[in-house]
Amino acid sequence: MTANSFTILLGGSLTPTDRLRAAIAGTRIIAADGGMRHARALGLTPELWVGDFDSSPDALALDFPDVPRMPYPAQKNETDGAIAVDAAIERGATGLILAGALGGERTDHALMHLLAGVALAKRGLKIVMTSGEEEAYPLLSQPQTLDLPKGSLFSILGFSDLAGLDIVNARYPLTNFDLPFGSSRTISNVAEGPVGFSLKSGDAVILARPQDMTGA
Repeated sequence: MTANSFTILLGGSLTPTDRLRAAIAGTRIIAADGGMRHARALGLTPELWVGDFDSSPDALALDFPDVPRMPYPAQKNETDGAIAVDAAIERGATGLILAGALGGERTDHALMHLLAGVALAKRGLKIVMTSGEEEAYPLLSQPQTLDLPKGSLFSILGFSDLAGLDIVNARYPLTNFDLPFGSSRTISNVAEGPVGFSLKSGDAVILARPQDMTGA
């Protein structure tokens, strides 16, 4: 991530792994409503706290009395997370780590974060979505390499038909592969070290589990 990178603390599950701490080091922090609880676990002080605060216990406010708040009514047209993302972009964000974007009690929110991550990547932002245990990266037409530990699991989820998919340095490599929408062909691959990806057309996410060696 660059100097213009922000971490958005969302309300989903978040495990404070060493890999997560390294990823967010040096980024600017914005908390979305109940995502502020992750600031306590990670030892962070956000520069802004946004939302309707319906999922933020009073104790959080006592722990962070000096963090500026941007309150919104409960009946609004965007989620607290989307408001936090907009605030980061207004502050010049070119990269976003959406921490707490995966898992949690709300499948609709987790799926929305994946879709929103792809949409933000299409706008030119560098996007990482994470729960600490899982990481998701939009996969569009730009080639990319992910630094995954050897033996760790990853999958590719297509949100459309995919054309010209390449996967390099994995147990099940692919070259110029066309993946129909809804296919399970790219589920549960295994990294042989840093894995390279490229795609000619389509929208997808790479879902990685860097600590999961069950496929090794």
